[in-house]
Amino acid sequence: MPLTKQDLTQIKLVVEDVVEEKLEEKLKFLPTKDEFYTETAKLMKEVQNMREEQETLTYRVSTHSDQIDTLEKIHPGGAHAIV
Repeated sequence: MPLTKQDLTQIKLVVEDVVEEKLEEKLKFLPTKDEFYTETAKLMKEVQNMREEQETLTYRVSTHSDQIDTLEKIHPGGAHAIV
């Protein structure tokens, strides 16, 4: 006996309910859009802070390297030059 249009509609509704239920079960652990953007903003701020810190450290290393070069010229081999 073939399925009627009403049978097909009922099957479709049941399948949709099962799929929706399974999707909700799988997606319940994902963050909401607001939670996602809040966490992303925190991470971006941290990355920005790290970049700024790197710039500061790079400048300091460069300055210290220049100072060390100058001191090595004045004191070759770490000792005072005999005048």
